[in-house]
Amino acid sequence: MNAVTLAKTAYASSSRAPLQTSRGTEYEAFAKITHQLQSALKKGRSGFAQLASALHENRRLWTLLAIDVAEDENGLPDDLRARVFYLSEFTADHSRKVLSDGADASVLVEINAAIMRGLRQKGDAA
Repeated sequence: MNAVTLAKTAYASSSRAPLQTSRGTEYEAFAKITHQLQSALKKGRSGFAQLASALHENRRLWTLLAIDVAEDENGLPDDLRARVFYLSEFTADHSRKVLSDGADASVLVEINAAIMRGLRQKGDAA
């Protein structure tokens, strides 16, 4: 299973346990950072500093999520917790590749967008 597929299923409607933070707050954090990534990508080479900053913020967000799902008190199902943790690792690894090898950062935008769709979908269902 690839990272984008995991992102699409990470907040699937089958998981009913709430995260420890509100979905709206999470959605807004993802939206802000995803917008920063997209803006930097549109600038191409001239936006590298902005891209590096957005990648840093994106890694911070995913690190916070990984810490949250690693806590014993987290109420999410184990499978979902593992998926979120994997996506955090993937994000950190791919961000390094973007910065050092010039890899395409658009996959990180896709992952964040998939998570945002999942958060919005669950929010509408609740």
